[in-house]
Amino acid sequence: MSQYRATLQELEMFTAIALHRSFRKAAEERNLTPSSLSHAMRHFEQRLGVRLLNRTTRTVSLTEAGERFLLRIQPALLDLSQAVDELNNWRDSPRGTLKLSMPRSAEALFFSRLILPFVQHYPEISVEIDSNDALLDIVDAGFDAGVRYGDVLAQDMVAVPFGPEVRALAVASPAFIARHGVPLQPEDLLRFPCIERRFPSGRRYRWEFWKEGHKQEVAVRGSLTLDNNERIVEAALAGVGIAFVHEDSAAPALADGRLVELLADYTHYAEGFWLYYPSRRYISTPLRCFIDWLKSNNNYKN
Repeated sequence: MSQYRATLQELEMFTAIALHRSFRKAAEERNLTPSSLSHAMRHFEQRLGVRLLNRTTRTVSLTEAGERFLLRIQPALLDLSQAVDELNNWRDSPRGTLKLSMPRSAEALFFSRLILPFVQHYPEISVEIDSNDALLDIVDAGFDAGVRYGDVLAQDMVAVPFGPEVRALAVASPAFIARHGVPLQPEDLLRFPCIERRFPSGRRYRWEFWKEGHKQEVAVRGSLTLDNNERIVEAALAGVGIAFVHEDSAAPALADGRLVELLADYTHYAEGFWLYYPSRRYISTPLRCFIDWLKSNNNYKN
């Protein structure tokens, strides 16, 4: 019967392929090449005498046997992973890997204030960050947690504030103001050249202002459309148009007068970013440490 035994490595290899439905993604997760992973999987199937995967040039799917096999081994593999992770409770310094997905704006705002201090405090925890503005399925993509605005979180996720409340504001260079004047209320922006922001989905951001407790959205227009704060601020400094960015992104230029805030009476601090993770998944020690870190650091001031 020894020919039917499977190693833990083979079980983890099959599970990675089954969950990602991709040899390339599974290989990246396991630090292998797709060809070596494919070869190892074929060898595993041959030893078992059962085909677990259906392969085409473009897709990977599970056979009926593969589906049943995955259902049986997943709980056992999760238990083993949790058992190993729980050994962290006996270590002086927790270790493991924390994989995070976050938009570039959140990374730029909080990398030096939240991420770097965490890495320095927990030197044996390896942190991997994917800066991506697209809305991802963090479970399918293999992340432990993600960072997003509160209004785009899935209902089955647990959320923890990631940094303090933030304020977005309209800014322009003194030279631009000298040429075009200033808008006195949000709707005036429709008569000014503005620097637009585009999301990965292709949708263009409608600038958000507040008046007497009510939100007002303005679909601005301009000759330049960008997708990150750094370039938007750079364009505003060059006098291309009015920009709408997080306060921290424009703070240095506001402090030395290279940019001027506009429509200040129509902005306020609002709900910022959130760290989110699946409610039904085991929380690994690295993620638990990061959650505790956020909770202890979310009261700092801007």
